[in-house]
Amino acid sequence: MNQLQQEVDKRRTFAIISHPDAGKTTLTEKLLLYGGAIHLAGAVKARASQRHVTSDWMELEQQRGISITSTVLQFNYQNFCLNLLDTPGHKDFSEDTYRTLAAADNAVMLEDAGKGLEPQTRKLFEVCRMRSLPIFTFMNKLDRPTRDPLELLDEIEQELGLTPYAMNWPIGTGDRFRGVYDRQSGTIHLFNRVKHGQQAAEVEIMLPDDPRLADLIEPDLYEQMLEEIDVLDSIGAEWDQAALHSGKMTPVFFGSAMNNFGVELFLKSFLQYALKPTNHDSTAGNVAPTDQDFSGFVFKLQANMDPRHRDRIAFVRVCSGKFEKDMTVTHVRSGKNVRLSHAQKLFAQGREALDEAYAGDVIGLNNPGVFTIGDTICTGKKLQFAGIPQFSPEMFAYLRNPNPSKFKQFRKGVSELQEEGAIQIMYSSNEAVRDPILGAVGQLQFEVVQHRLQSEYGVDSRLESLPYSVARWVEGGWEAIEDAGRLFNTMTVKDMLNRPVLLFKNSWNLDQIRSDHPDLKLSASAPVLTL
Repeated sequence: MNQLQQEVDKRRTFAIISHPDAGKTTLTEKLLLYGGAIHLAGAVKARASQRHVTSDWMELEQQRGISITSTVLQFNYQNFCLNLLDTPGHKDFSEDTYRTLAAADNAVMLEDAGKGLEPQTRKLFEVCRMRSLPIFTFMNKLDRPTRDPLELLDEIEQELGLTPYAMNWPIGTGDRFRGVYDRQSGTIHLFNRVKHGQQAAEVEIMLPDDPRLADLIEPDLYEQMLEEIDVLDSIGAEWDQAALHSGKMTPVFFGSAMNNFGVELFLKSFLQYALKPTNHDSTAGNVAPTDQDFSGFVFKLQANMDPRHRDRIAFVRVCSGKFEKDMTVTHVRSGKNVRLSHAQKLFAQGREALDEAYAGDVIGLNNPGVFTIGDTICTGKKLQFAGIPQFSPEMFAYLRNPNPSKFKQFRKGVSELQEEGAIQIMYSSNEAVRDPILGAVGQLQFEVVQHRLQSEYGVDSRLESLPYSVARWVEGGWEAIEDAGRLFNTMTVKDMLNRPVLLFKNSWNLDQIRSDHPDLKLSASAPVLTL
């Protein structure tokens, strides 16, 4: 086996999806803890006294106790190299999560076992389904009161159409949570409650017929576990790894990320069953991760990860071949050659110089305005991967600069935030109106933009709401707009690539325009390269 194949086989690249407050950032920290990447896990709390978690590096994230930007965390565990793509849980930052999932080979769906499936989890699951990603499910917070575990499995099957397979099974929940039965090894793992789980949990492992269990587990819990395991063995699905890899079956794990319990058990199974880096479709056909030519695509841009240097970083998912420092690649969109001399290994906000990387890895490239989201870079035969769509915003506002003396800083801040996709930025088709229009999914995106303009660029700003809630891109461009004639109760704007976008007050307004102008083709997402 050659080195390239060996390196690809070692890699597992995955994203964690969940509803806010399900414990996603806490689980991320604990995976890093077991991987030896950190030695003390932080808690996600909006309190200055708490040690900040590794993945929430942005100042506003630390103030609010929420994740608002995706990060990349690479760590090693048992001779595997894991690339963990931590995504925002808050619905206002769904688009950042969509882009990040384009770079993942697997997804971990995290659920609060007391609540089951929640709206944001369902929404993100649909994105995973579109890409047929293998999905691993972690039922979290077993140390708190939960819903019936069998009911949680049934909900996944009925609502998501996924076949659940319980990899382990809880013995009690809440105050009576005693541990889990591992169906793979036939062993019982006993839960020892530890303070916040800042360090790896001590786990006692026993066989089900060990006489000591009588003193450690109440008889009714033990009997209940045996009965439920019997039900799973009798009527539950049989394990099917092919069904997992095609996105039709999900292995389900129970545990408590806060207390570290079940995290290592999950991690070991994940490494055993997760997909290694897979093929990617391109304009030149299927690209295998072991192809000798290097290729990758930009799925995220981030400005000011290091405020002292005002840097701009492009996150690139390596799809094939080997990246080497100082290599020259083709930037396919522009056709120009680009030397990659300052690549970086990313670990949240922390970075270090990178000499080599392989398919499945994510590398950080300095971006002096060269890259945009969806760009392909490659060596050898020229090819291009499918684009990453922009989705329709639902709130709009003019962003005003109240201080004309800060015009240059204001323009620079808006340009760089637009480039990284932190929010969609459009401009009026009326050239006399110069102020940018922000398009957001939720109010929090507006707050983040204003906060970052102030803290990173020293610019104050003012928002002026617009009475629109629906955006549609016009297929056929500006010529189609001219052919349509006058459009009532709409506003015509242009996006960052000068494509026409119509803003509507509501869906009724949209339906009316469609009825009046049947030849006008409208799209809910920006046009991208399709293969």
